[in-house]
Amino acid sequence: MIKEQLRKLIAEKDATIGVIGLGYVGLPLIVEFALKGFKGIGFEVDAKKVDDINAGRSYIVDVSNENVKKCVDGGGLAATTDFRKLIDCDVVVICVPTPLRKTKDPDMSYIIAAGEEIQKYMRPGQLVILESTTYPGTTDEVLQPMFEMKGFKLDEDVLLAFSPERVDPGNPQFQTHNIPKVVGGVTKDSTEIASFLYSQIVENVHSVSSARVAEACKLWENTFRAINIGMANEMAKVCNALGIDTWEVVRAAATKPFGFMAFYPGPGIGGHCIPLDPHYLSWKARQHGFDSQFISLAEQINSGMPAYVVKLVSTALNDVKKAVNGSKVLVLGVAYKKDIDDMRESPALSIIDLLRSRGADLVYHDPFVPEVTFDHAYTIGDGEPLLNTELTDDLIKNSDCVIICTDHSNVDYTRVCELAPLIVDTRNALSEDVRNGSKAKIVRL
Repeated sequence: MIKEQLRKLIAEKDATIGVIGLGYVGLPLIVEFALKGFKGIGFEVDAKKVDDINAGRSYIVDVSNENVKKCVDGGGLAATTDFRKLIDCDVVVICVPTPLRKTKDPDMSYIIAAGEEIQKYMRPGQLVILESTTYPGTTDEVLQPMFEMKGFKLDEDVLLAFSPERVDPGNPQFQTHNIPKVVGGVTKDSTEIASFLYSQIVENVHSVSSARVAEACKLWENTFRAINIGMANEMAKVCNALGIDTWEVVRAAATKPFGFMAFYPGPGIGGHCIPLDPHYLSWKARQHGFDSQFISLAEQINSGMPAYVVKLVSTALNDVKKAVNGSKVLVLGVAYKKDIDDMRESPALSIIDLLRSRGADLVYHDPFVPEVTFDHAYTIGDGEPLLNTELTDDLIKNSDCVIICTDHSNVDYTRVCELAPLIVDTRNALSEDVRNGSKAKIVRL
């Protein structure tokens, strides 16, 4: 029986784990399996990533070169572009991107492409798990029919489950091994074996009744965040209109020990999950005749924050008798959050794009991002690429405005305040002491 065969292979660490997609989700996952004694095969279409991994090099902030090299040298990890090796895997985990189309509808092409590769080379006795964030119903509506077309039956030939990734890039406290894992199978046997598999590498596994529940769980988590961030951004605009310090209000509210959870405003939302996941949920709701107005309103507020930041910059420059057109603007931080190099959906890109469209002479400094390219997947325009600029005293002093878009820890904000004539701080990066000792005009979100 397939369930018992897989349980035995997993228990004895004889199961070969295949992971399709070696990005922020897939690479940490396969390394964790390899560190726990499993043999892992990583599948990628990007040959450079394959070469890096096989040479013992990591390109992900949460995975050390040391661990990749240890796994490769020990025979527990190998990367390949050859999907024929899927036949050698007892478990196949799909960790591919799930972006949005320009219409804000789900782009399932990566999941479908991964499913087609599995369909070509699958054999009886395999467990397939989807980790890519998607709408409820994907696992049983998209993947299950593909495998059944090959004549494979669930619980007899193959097991199929969904387990949402919960990656927080750059978070040293919560990583793969200590983030609780939600698992839902298309069948009970699939749930049982997938949960057993993850229990080998994760401290806490939470099984649910179906793949659809697990799929909805991930969307609920990130929609919750998107909506609350949207409220924080709205409150920031209200506080600014009333002349109240937004951040002081949040700190005061956060002293309440019940019934309140602190969320903070910013220049917009970024990363792969929070800007995208609510659209997956609202899209699926529309298929069933339900209009998720709350989600749409939060998206409208959050996506409008880059334009609001540009408005703050324009007003601040106007107050010192300067126009945006021709002003030298320095953007500090372009990653979507602090201390990482992840540019996905970063609001800094839209801020740069909007300012350049208004004639600003723009440069950026980000110790984690050597180059920024612009295309319609990320921003409203397609301007020339920008290269990271060294943060010299002259650069700061000669800037008409400095915008703090990402509050990286290794930037000397005291020096910035001492030298810059005008600062727009969207992240509350400047402490009260630093602000009080500064001669710069400071505008805060």
